[in-house]
Amino acid sequence: MPKPTAEYERLEKLAGIWTGGETLHPSPWDPKGRVARATTRARVALAGFGVVANYEQTSDGQRSFEGHGVYTWDAKAGEVVLHWFDSMGMGVDEFRGVWEGDRLRLERRNAMELWRMSSDRSKPGRVTSRMEASQDGKSWTVMFDGSYARED
Repeated sequence: MPKPTAEYERLEKLAGIWTGGETLHPSPWDPKGRVARATTRARVALAGFGVVANYEQTSDGQRSFEGHGVYTWDAKAGEVVLHWFDSMGMGVDEFRGVWEGDRLRLERRNAMELWRMSSDRSKPGRVTSRMEASQDGKSWTVMFDGSYARED
């Protein structure tokens, strides 16, 4: 059986139970913006060749958003790949990107926008994340910022 390479093993940084607060900035999806709580439960899967993550966001005591992601490594492209499904009902999104030190930056483009998701894992037991959107790849709008602590 093949063994995961160092690039796959690096994905293990994503595993764990991560809980924290999010600030959702005003946007077309949430014109007023709001604060939320979120939990991601992620585990190493596929014999070490991936990480599977389930995300749940709550606001005012109600579930407001859910997502499911599968992270893996594309050796040919030299990129981390995230296949993302969520409760918006738009099908699968594919994000691609690279590690920059302890920061993972992933992007995806659809017909209307470019999305950029980054997470900083440089502090043990902590992670911060940000999602941004752009129509031209030059001017970016912050969709949300989050700060999470490892619970397990």
